[in-house]
Amino acid sequence: MSDPLDGDRLSAALSALGVRPGGVLLVHASLRAVGPVVGGPTAVLAALRQAVGREGTVVVPTFTPENSDTSPHYLARVRGLDAEAREAVRASMPPFDPATTPAPSVGALAETVRTAAGAGRSGHPQTSFAAIGPGAGKLLAGHRPDCHLGEDSPLARLYEADARILLLGTGYDTCTAFHLGEYRRPGPPLRTYRCVVTLRGVRQWWAYEDVALDDGDFGSLGAAFEEAAGPGDVRTALLGSAPCRLLRLRAAVDFATGWLTDHR
Repeated sequence: MSDPLDGDRLSAALSALGVRPGGVLLVHASLRAVGPVVGGPTAVLAALRQAVGREGTVVVPTFTPENSDTSPHYLARVRGLDAEAREAVRASMPPFDPATTPAPSVGALAETVRTAAGAGRSGHPQTSFAAIGPGAGKLLAGHRPDCHLGEDSPLARLYEADARILLLGTGYDTCTAFHLGEYRRPGPPLRTYRCVVTLRGVRQWWAYEDVALDDGDFGSLGAAFEEAAGPGDVRTALLGSAPCRLLRLRAAVDFATGWLTDHR
């Protein structure tokens, strides 16, 4: 069994993979897949920040399906319960607060970024992002509550910033940027979402219409993208125990827009 990674080795490996100082990096991470890192998630974040340098910014999804009654997370939670028990679950769900609401479903690194000193978070009650670095404010601003992952979300700002995506021990099924391609294809289907928010100091349920998000074919989409990728669009390496990829976000979104138009 190999020795645990330390922060310096991880930072050097990220640089060798192609992470550059001054860049913007959207990270999806499975630290369990990576294996032991001396210092845990805090050391991983420090290594990421070292790799992007003082002028670079690290971004993570901090999604919160736990406060919605239309999410797969909620439907799994109440499966088999009667109406009274389901209503008790709904009544116990706290409203979203960008300053305090945890994001347990997206992993330890995301929580580490969200709670880090100097980090910011966008305001969407379901699909917020957290970021740390000098570009955080601009990337997170203007996340409209009725736009999960479209033009009025941090994903579009990441596209404009020519960000890179780091899949650190995760697969293409977690590649959130592909969702921007769902918005950009012609006539995407819509659906109604519901979640718990605080409006004028009062906890209440809020319903809104947005693009029907579906990541069920992202594995196939990612494989097709990698096969067609241009020079520098996809870089791969083994970090710890995990295969990792560094992607150009613009290339991934542009390819996804065309692929989803053709395949859905």
